[in-house]
Amino acid sequence: MLKTRSGIRLLGPADLPQVEALLEREPITHVFVDHRVRLTRLQSRWLGGEMWGYVEDGNLVSLCHAAANLVPVHATPDAVRAFADRAVAKGRSCSSIVGPEDSVNQMWEALEPYWGPARLVRGHQPFLVLDTAPRVEPDPLVRRVRPDEFDILYPACVKMFTEEVGVSPEAGGGKELYQARVRQLISAGMAFARIEDGEVIFKAEIGAATPRACQAQGVWVRRERRGEGLSVAGTAAVMAEALRSIAPVVTLYVNEHNLAARRCYERVGFREHTWFTTILF
Repeated sequence: MLKTRSGIRLLGPADLPQVEALLEREPITHVFVDHRVRLTRLQSRWLGGEMWGYVEDGNLVSLCHAAANLVPVHATPDAVRAFADRAVAKGRSCSSIVGPEDSVNQMWEALEPYWGPARLVRGHQPFLVLDTAPRVEPDPLVRRVRPDEFDILYPACVKMFTEEVGVSPEAGGGKELYQARVRQLISAGMAFARIEDGEVIFKAEIGAATPRACQAQGVWVRRERRGEGLSVAGTAAVMAEALRSIAPVVTLYVNEHNLAARRCYERVGFREHTWFTTILF
């Protein structure tokens, strides 16, 4: 139960009604944090970190998911400063800061003197949404990955992650955790792929989902098969199934400089909703 009149406080299960009400204001942009709240019910042992709240006159106005990722939600300028102060005091344990560009840029400005330099700063990333059927014909060979196909999918996930982020997800002893994450996505029916002769040709996952929206990630085409249009048809297949069986809106965000991916998503039917910034360590 919120008691602080103004300032930052650690949130827990008793704060769920206020947290849910705040997320309800923008369930599409903040689908990742909404997903985490629904999954963990703000139990610290499941969060793998903390959920911070910023309160003004007894009302919850801003959130910050502080775990493997630092993610501000509806962060006012005062909340950004408070979250940054708490992050400095606790020390960096996250691998990234990600979220709406204004909040993240302000937070990084406050944190950079203590946490910098960043390994990569990816600004003005288009955050895209799709809420209608794809404009192109889906690839009929793209389907959900079966649990017994983990050993086929996993190497492709590692390759995609390494290409996208610049470091392997297995680095620093992360292999076991990343394997568990991929298995979790497969078992939840959130991993999709086109598999030919025991090899992944195209893949993508739905990394977060709520009844109102879901977030796609990990779109990847095997290097020697790029240029065949597999990304457009494959993405269309995943999005069509996600709209049918997971959520009424699919979201994703893409690097501003990745023109090929942006053209792909535009052809599928995605439109710009807002912009994100990602700070990678």
